[in-house]
Amino acid sequence: MIAANNSFDVVIIGAGISGINAAYRLQQGLPDSSYAILEGRAEIGGTWSLFKYPGIRSDSDLHTFGFPWDPWKDERAIADAPSILSYVQGTAAKHGIESHVKYHHKVEKMNWSSENQHWEIDVTINGTEKRKFYARNILMGTGYYDYTRGLNSKIPGIENFKGTVVHPQFWPEDLDYTGKKVVIIGSGATAVTILPAMADKVKHITMLQRSPSYFLIAPLTEPVDAFLKRWLPETLAYQLIRLRFLLLGFLFFQFCRLFPKKGISVLRGATEKKLPDHIPFDPHFVPSYRPWEQRMCITPGGDFFEALRKGNSDIVTDTIKDITGNEIKLTSGKTIDADIIITATGLKIQFGGGATVTVDGEPYHMNEKYIWRGALLQDLPNFTFVFGYTNASWTLGADATAQLWVRLLKQMKAKGQSSMTPRMDDKEGVSDVALLNLNSSYIKAAQEANSLPKGGDRGPWIPRSSYFKDIWHAKFGDITTGLQFNRIST
Repeated sequence: MIAANNSFDVVIIGAGISGINAAYRLQQGLPDSSYAILEGRAEIGGTWSLFKYPGIRSDSDLHTFGFPWDPWKDERAIADAPSILSYVQGTAAKHGIESHVKYHHKVEKMNWSSENQHWEIDVTINGTEKRKFYARNILMGTGYYDYTRGLNSKIPGIENFKGTVVHPQFWPEDLDYTGKKVVIIGSGATAVTILPAMADKVKHITMLQRSPSYFLIAPLTEPVDAFLKRWLPETLAYQLIRLRFLLLGFLFFQFCRLFPKKGISVLRGATEKKLPDHIPFDPHFVPSYRPWEQRMCITPGGDFFEALRKGNSDIVTDTIKDITGNEIKLTSGKTIDADIIITATGLKIQFGGGATVTVDGEPYHMNEKYIWRGALLQDLPNFTFVFGYTNASWTLGADATAQLWVRLLKQMKAKGQSSMTPRMDDKEGVSDVALLNLNSSYIKAAQEANSLPKGGDRGPWIPRSSYFKDIWHAKFGDITTGLQFNRIST
């Protein structure tokens, strides 16, 4: 075990859901390992601490989004950001993880030293002080979004708008929208969350979408969950509730993929029941793609449709021709008046938290490399990244990664190995496949910008797709194919 105030066996970057979960798994699996969590911001919580737009909440259930080792106990399966933040922070404190977090520590550069068999990490503290940290292993738990910039979608004439333009990622907390005419540009989870949250205060609010999304109406509470909690021991009850959500999510995804027409029919039936008479199903709720080719929009208790029934909220499916003054001109010839425009057009993907990565001083280009088991990067020693799923809760992927990672670290320790590096033999004949199986605009933008690592079509290079398969592999599967282990004395 390394013991110094700036040298650790493990450095975890990011104190969000992924980092806290990885720290717990490390504590349980390798309790003698020294570790630190480097967090660029002032508090634990990641996304749930950073984003402040109205109504921000989870877009997957908290029974699978929460930690499997300390379950979510609120009755609501879909929860707001303050509740999630409180849960994450409380859990980190309860398990002694919070004491390992170093706040205002922004990672600028990471260099792997083959000679010393460790990572050299350049950190800026409180925006000014420069310091080096050293670690045998790094786990990157920063998510895959750029938290400093949003996705720059081209909106014709937006620079000529005389009102206020707001991106949800950088919501001004002093924004007063009472009695204002608001237009949300976008059709994803953020837009669907903001509209019902603002509807009570605004004069009028419109969701202006270029292409519709599928809606999934999630009940606020489930009677079966209350039954289980009442009659079963607490631990067993929460395990069964989590398993029920896991299976329902998995089966619904498979159903939609195997029987897309039937899936569309089921989704349409549920949506039509909730729609007010003055808003037609077609064209506003008829996507041009099949279910789960993009993420679905969750509406807890049908709150989005409830807002549409109030009379001051509506949805427009059209494209923007131009914006002048306080008027949005549409391709159809119609116009929409606005005091505030909210550009809910997506987040910009950034892999690795924006830090520079080098190996022995040579630049490492992630976009030219393949992933190994969805968790390690080709030719990069002792470096693990956390990636969630596009069709299920992020934490499921985070935990599959954390358990695989700890298993690898335990094997290295048992065999006295100093590094593990994914290597690909030229004879393997691996072909490129997309890392993420969605065709959403922010995914397409990342692919066009060539900012993601590559997935392969065979072997350990195949991208993840199923939690059940991944968690089994993390615990029991082959963890040597495609990995080179070194035992170098330092």
